[in-house]
Amino acid sequence: MNRTIRPDAVLVQAVIAGALSFAHLHDIAAAAGQDGWKAWAYPISVDLLLVAAWHRIRTLRADHHAARAAWSWFGTALIASLGANIATAGLLDLNAVPIWLRILVAGWPALAFLGGTLLVHTPTQTPTATPDDAQPSSELSVQQVELASDDDPASAAASAPELPPTPVPAADVPAVPPALLAHARKIADTHATTTGAPITPDALRARLALPDPMTNAIVTELQLT
Repeated sequence: MNRTIRPDAVLVQAVIAGALSFAHLHDIAAAAGQDGWKAWAYPISVDLLLVAAWHRIRTLRADHHAARAAWSWFGTALIASLGANIATAGLLDLNAVPIWLRILVAGWPALAFLGGTLLVHTPTQTPTATPDDAQPSSELSVQQVELASDDDPASAAASAPELPPTPVPAADVPAVPPALLAHARKIADTHATTTGAPITPDALRARLALPDPMTNAIVTELQLT
């Protein structure tokens, strides 16, 4: 499969601009006393710091974090690149470079190393809610009541949260046979006729002598009907 190579105007422009900036930085470094391979390393260092800072800015923006530090390093590399381009336009005598420019060029490697290290190794912390921090409101209310009970029992009773009654599963309530229910109703009616007062649940339990679940079910049925 044949692929057609099409020139991209933006890419060509970027290559030309990069080559010119690279050459200007090399000329400034060479004029400042950095000869040989060192003069070629300076433009690489400046351009790498520029690209690293821009990449860090885009990453922080995507994660919705502040990018002030990355912008500062991007500005530093951009000033170094623009300064070299302007200085080589005839505004600076490359045969008589001032002392302050020699100091800046000599100190650039340490500055670029510091900037690159901070851009790469600065952690980005995202606050996240842990399960221990998110306690249910009911659990917090119980803890508040326990703390209040140590100081003032009366205030603890007043501030205790009202909990809904726990429903009894239908499977735990035994079915009352109609004959047994009729027998219990007869005992209750006889007691009411004899004493003139309704029978109490405890008295009915004693008369029936049945297990508690069955007796409770009979008491419930008599109260409902």
